[in-house]
Amino acid sequence: MDRDDEDRAFLAQAVALSRSRMEAGHGGPFGAVVVRDGVVLAEGWNAVTSAKDPTAHAEVTAIRRACAAVDDFSLAGATLYSSCEPCPMCLSAIYWARLDRLVYANTRDQAAAIGFDDAFLYDEVPKAPLDRRLPTRHLPMPEAEATFHAWAEKTDKVSY
Repeated sequence: MDRDDEDRAFLAQAVALSRSRMEAGHGGPFGAVVVRDGVVLAEGWNAVTSAKDPTAHAEVTAIRRACAAVDDFSLAGATLYSSCEPCPMCLSAIYWARLDRLVYANTRDQAAAIGFDDAFLYDEVPKAPLDRRLPTRHLPMPEAEATFHAWAEKTDKVSY
């Protein structure tokens, strides 16, 4: 199977998952599959409303499960297949998990057309903290800075 066929097959799996879990009442119409070397490491689906967890997006759920399956915080060498273009939170999680690739079906504009509009978040993230709509206060503390210095000097830390 060539890469295009593999991408289509795993993306179809993510799309089917999005529909089945949506129809089962788990949450919105989103599904994701993490694959490495042709093997599915984990699946995830939107469970925001059923889990009462605003971070339970399909991609985040799939990443959490895949990391647990391989017992590592890094998913280097893996591809995430998503039924929709990831929101800013999920895209950040994809980068943090060090996934090699992302393949998605629906776009953010298609999601916005059915009520899942993340444009506000895309607009807010690049702003300076004090320019965001969320009231934010920077309150420096010596103890916080000391903790960062302790981390920098820690010899047995696991860098990520």
